[in-house]
Amino acid sequence: MTRLLMILGLVFPLCTIGQHTLTVQVTNIPNAHAGEPIYITGNFNRWNPAEETMALKKNTDGTYGISVLLKDVPSDRLEFKFTRGDWHTSECTTEGRLEGPRLATLDRDTTITCQIEGWRDDFPASTASPNVHLLDSAFYIPQLDRQRKIWIYLPEDYAASGKRYPVLYMQDGQHLFDEATSQGRIGPIEWGVDEVIDTAKEKCIVVAINHQTDYKDRVPEYYFHTNAEYPEVEGPRYLEFIAKTLKPYIDSHYRTLPDKAHTGLAGSSMGGLITFYGGLAYPDVFGTLGVFSPSIWLDYGNIEKELTALTTIANIHTQRYYFYAGMSENRLKPDSTFVHMHDDVQRTIGLLQKAADPEIKLSAREDGRHGALYWREAFPAFYDWFIAGTQKSVH
Repeated sequence: MTRLLMILGLVFPLCTIGQHTLTVQVTNIPNAHAGEPIYITGNFNRWNPAEETMALKKNTDGTYGISVLLKDVPSDRLEFKFTRGDWHTSECTTEGRLEGPRLATLDRDTTITCQIEGWRDDFPASTASPNVHLLDSAFYIPQLDRQRKIWIYLPEDYAASGKRYPVLYMQDGQHLFDEATSQGRIGPIEWGVDEVIDTAKEKCIVVAINHQTDYKDRVPEYYFHTNAEYPEVEGPRYLEFIAKTLKPYIDSHYRTLPDKAHTGLAGSSMGGLITFYGGLAYPDVFGTLGVFSPSIWLDYGNIEKELTALTTIANIHTQRYYFYAGMSENRLKPDSTFVHMHDDVQRTIGLLQKAADPEIKLSAREDGRHGALYWREAFPAFYDWFIAGTQKSVH
């Protein structure tokens, strides 16, 4: 997509915050939906896709534009997108796929000229591969006495090959395969897990467990230790469900390679945190852990305590841990202190190495931030690493 045709303004290496006038001109839009309002949304209005004050005005020459005074936007990173009022009507590529936000600097009054290539709702809502199937719309979790939607990705040749496959269990199943079920701060961007495996030489089975429908209910399910904000958490029982209920079911109903070396667990953010604990709690079950942007800053120092009191060092030593962290993932902790994701991950890696010294790989992206856009771009390298590890154990 032609992301940005012109930016007038200087780029300074140091970030400042101030107020400047942003003028946006859209010179080309798809012919469909003529007359419908077009909105600009971004990190200047908490990504509200339909704020009336951010509606573009149609000019006499058929172009659209807006001029608005923006306050408190980091000068080095203005982020924005266009919508027609909600995320389902967001701008997209000519192929109908969502992309990350447009980027610009805003260190002075700035004019930007853009083109919109397509609208997402003019394309099929689902982006899932035919190899993605609904395992169960209400799989029972006895440990938590609740039901959950679970998806399964089966390689294209599964029915005919007679082969057995490694299995990767993943958190937050809504966001892995399909834009139609995804949600996110900057729109429903999915990981593209299915597309990655569709085109990979070596395949695996993926079991994707949806999180709780309400995000506030997702949090205690992904906490392993209690804390001041959550005196009751469900993470240990959730992990027990995966290891002792779901995995045995999958192994008995599908042609899997059920041993530890061919079994992985992966997740991001709070899902990354519970994935890490899953590796520590069940080192005889999960051989590879994909820990993407783990929310260590929300864990009240419990990881440090856990890693200094390990009793299953031998099994953890034979595991493989893949960490991903964005160098620009800066988060505000509950105690109002400011932390850097990369620092948290580096510290955790050091403690893990000292405690059990498993195989560890760190992928750090310099401009990486917190969100599915970055996890989508990080997943292919993790998948190759996961598969490479399983192949070491084939013979």
